Amino acid sequence: MSVAQEFEAANANYAGGFTKGSLALPPARKVAVVACMDARLDTARALGLEEGDAHVIRNAGGRVTDALRSIVISQQLLGTREIVIIHHTDCGMLTFSDESIRDKIKSDLKQNADHIAFLPFNDLKQSVIDDIQIIKDSPLVLDVPITGYVYEVETGKIVKVGSS
Repeated sequence: MSVAQEFEAANANYAGGFTKGSLALPPARKVAVVACMDARLDTARALGLEEGDAHVIRNAGGRVTDALRSIVISQQLLGTREIVIIHHTDCGMLTFSDESIRDKIKSDLKQNADHIAFLPFNDLKQSVIDDIQIIKDSPLVLDVPITGYVYEVETGKIVKVGSS
């Protein structure tokens, strides 16, 4: 059985008891969370979120530059008024450079990816602080509270790194 088929079976069970179809479109807690896509980070469980509570925007590294479009939509059309950024320990984004991944793409795919910023980082805490600043400096983002954390994949804890 493929993973997609496993998902279909799991969804049939989930949908069979689903009772949250009437939740409002805007997130109830008026927060947008930008987090890494790492499979070890379950944002709902780690933050105590239920369906309908928050917008959770995920990408490689939890980088806000990559999430800007979603943050603007979240604020302008759906009323979020707080932003939380979560990066994590043992992140794959600490293991490569733009140059190394571009070289790999050239070698493996015979394609040029020089136009893509892959947004790796070499300092975990600094990456969170940098992302807070990027959001604060963006003229497209409302002046709202922003808090940044590092999620410890080893313990499940979030550690506050900065805020505005």
